[in-house]
Amino acid sequence: MGALILVIILLAIVTIFSVQNAAPVTISFIFWRFEASLAIVIFLSVLLGIIIGGIIVFSIRASKKKQTRTGSTTKEDNRGAAT
Repeated sequence: MGALILVIILLAIVTIFSVQNAAPVTISFIFWRFEASLAIVIFLSVLLGIIIGGIIVFSIRASKKKQTRTGSTTKEDNRGAAT
C-alpha cells in the first residue's frame, strides 16, 4: 500500500513539473537542431544519466565479482604450493 501511495505522489509531482515546464526549447547539437518541450528534454536527460550510471555501476560490480572469483589464488599462494 505504501508503494502505491509513493507512486501516486511521484506521478503528481511529475505531472505538475510537466505542466509548469511546457515551454518549447530549441536543442542544437553539431548540425542537428530540433524543438521540444523543456520537460521532455529534462526527462530524457535524466533518463540517459540513469542508464549511463547503471551501465557503469554494473560493469564495476561485474569486474569486482570476477576479481573475487579468480583472485582467491595469488602468485604467493602458487609459489608456496610448488615447494
